[in-house]
Amino acid sequence: MSATIVVEGITKTFRQNLAVPAIEHLDLRVGAGEFVALLGPSGCGKTTLLRMMDGLSAPDAGTIRIGDTRITQPTPSVGFVFQADSLWPWRTVMQNVTFGLEIQGRKGSDAERVARELLDLVGLNGYERYHPHELSGGMRQRVNLARALAIDPDVLLLDEPFASLDAQTREVMQLELLRIWQARRKTVVFVTHQIDEAVFLSDRVAVMSARPGRIREDIAIPFPRPRDLDIKRTPEFNQFVDRIWHLIEDQIAGLRRA
Repeated sequence: MSATIVVEGITKTFRQNLAVPAIEHLDLRVGAGEFVALLGPSGCGKTTLLRMMDGLSAPDAGTIRIGDTRITQPTPSVGFVFQADSLWPWRTVMQNVTFGLEIQGRKGSDAERVARELLDLVGLNGYERYHPHELSGGMRQRVNLARALAIDPDVLLLDEPFASLDAQTREVMQLELLRIWQARRKTVVFVTHQIDEAVFLSDRVAVMSARPGRIREDIAIPFPRPRDLDIKRTPEFNQFVDRIWHLIEDQIAGLRRA
């Protein structure tokens, strides 16, 4: 299943030695089964917004709803894939994927059956007994995806999951993510700094302003699916990349003038 995400009037300020407004009066709606990328200058609150969607952090004002549920704490309806692979090094691939199922009380053959289906989906059939240190970076992120999907969430949040990968592996993983998403059709919010990655993957790209973050522009990406990497070399694709880059460049220039 998938679910709609509705973010209304979210405000978040970090208070340590000095109050730092991270997000202010932000609104965003993501339709069920939609793939939306978040882009913006560094420090604009992309990861902060993702953590509030997951219930890991609470907004100072505003509400976030996933389906009919107001998010106030982590919930099994949301899966989160972090930038670092965050796998348990002492557990095998199989044991990492079944971890969330074990927390839900699903163990033994039932959990292993689900894990095997997902490892097959992410292309890691045969690696069940490997440990994370025996895998490449791309393979570890495949395990991360399988682990997030194992609990069958309605929403999948991804925070720069390919940032640590080399350029070639990153493009392979972009294709793999689209294949997996098309198979499961979860609602996805994907944070990235790579404009071409956002345009290639997404139905919409939400461009955030500099801190305090708001949605400055919400851009529909009209390219039909399924997509392949050849689309990145078309003039139409690069027009979207340039448009988004100029939006972000304006924000960066504004920070320099401030």
